[in-house]
Amino acid sequence: MAARIDRRFQRLAAERRAALVAFIMAGDPDPATSLALLKALPAAGADVIELGMPFTDPMADGPPVQAAGLRALRAGQTLVATLAMVAAFRAEDLETPVVLMGYFNPIYVYGVGRFIGDARTSGVDGLIVVDCPPEEDDELCLPAREGGLCFVRLATPTTDDNRLPAVLANTGGFLYYVSVAGVTGSAAPNFDTVGEAVERLKRHTSLPVAVGFGIKDARSAASIASVADGVVVGSALVEAVRSSLDHGKASPSTVPAVTALVKSLSRSLQGVTK
Repeated sequence: MAARIDRRFQRLAAERRAALVAFIMAGDPDPATSLALLKALPAAGADVIELGMPFTDPMADGPPVQAAGLRALRAGQTLVATLAMVAAFRAEDLETPVVLMGYFNPIYVYGVGRFIGDARTSGVDGLIVVDCPPEEDDELCLPAREGGLCFVRLATPTTDDNRLPAVLANTGGFLYYVSVAGVTGSAAPNFDTVGEAVERLKRHTSLPVAVGFGIKDARSAASIASVADGVVVGSALVEAVRSSLDHGKASPSTVPAVTALVKSLSRSLQGVTK
């Protein structure tokens, strides 16, 4: 439900701290370990969860997230299985928002109407679909909104004031600001520039602004938290998965490695008031 995202950001705004938005890839490195990770994230300090829908041609993702998607696909992850993961998570956690992130092709193959209904039933709160521009809102964005799901848009350093109204028109939940030009896991953001960009975006919208791409550790997360409503970390978490693997398979250290990083990131945000 969209209200779950709104409630979470409202609570954090009252606490004057930024949200930690944690991304993992559904099914990476295997369905069971991925579900264990998903269930462990809130207790480790994740305020919002982005769950990747693995796809064979993830054009906006850098090598770490691409590799995570391929590991998941090789392990048999499907969109049906991803929705089932959310349902299993939601059976134990009714409060933490879950946003599915990915590409339109798997949703189109699944069937837009069927997907929206199944996502809502599973307990999904919102969608980030990076290859659905505002000009094609009729395809997925508007049906998703009508079905009770937030449609989270991305703004980039090249999104100027002329383009922003179209980007913001049907956006819900929060606005995701891509802090660097390029793919996920690329160069570190310029923190002064990010602060200026967030200020500009906030002149155009009352939505929370979460910043992602290039945030790899507690120090960079804290810097972003001082200017944004949310800090999105993805590539660093999927790299923690990869580095924990034993000959490509999950090891006893896989879940602890990821949750340790999430705890470190969460602690860094606790000390930053807005």
